[in-house]
Amino acid sequence: MTFGDFCYELFGNKILIAGVLAWFIAQVFKCINNVITEGKFSIERLFGDGGMPSGHSATVTSVATMTGFICGVGSVEFAIAAILAIIVMHDAMGVRLQTGIQAKKINDLTLSLDKMFNMNVTGEEKLKELIGHTPLQVIAGFALGIIVAVVYYVITRGV
Repeated sequence: MTFGDFCYELFGNKILIAGVLAWFIAQVFKCINNVITEGKFSIERLFGDGGMPSGHSATVTSVATMTGFICGVGSVEFAIAAILAIIVMHDAMGVRLQTGIQAKKINDLTLSLDKMFNMNVTGEEKLKELIGHTPLQVIAGFALGIIVAVVYYVITRGV
């Protein structure tokens, strides 16, 4: 396979492109949401985890939806994509959400101890709090993923 063939196949992979598009759009929405709620632009929101909508949910839902369109909903490929999407979304609302809640509590405790004992805690020692997603954030990502896949499929159907 030549490099040109490789690039043609890679950039012609509608399932992959739909997933990347859904992720990118979700991340842009996170940036916009951050500007609205916090009053400032944060580049970390473009690449970071957590927040509204769930980029993970949008990505895996878009991949599963596009796989269903291209391979059929009775295919092995769709079954694998759908099950993995369910696992990712469940994990985002479960383990990852609880990890973020625990990180916030640990950070608050550390800050309190720092004030009490002047421990000079640096920002590098602070745990990342935005890790998981609320059910609403996952549902929003799920809906976004379906919308992106449907629109992309309709636009590229004849291509």
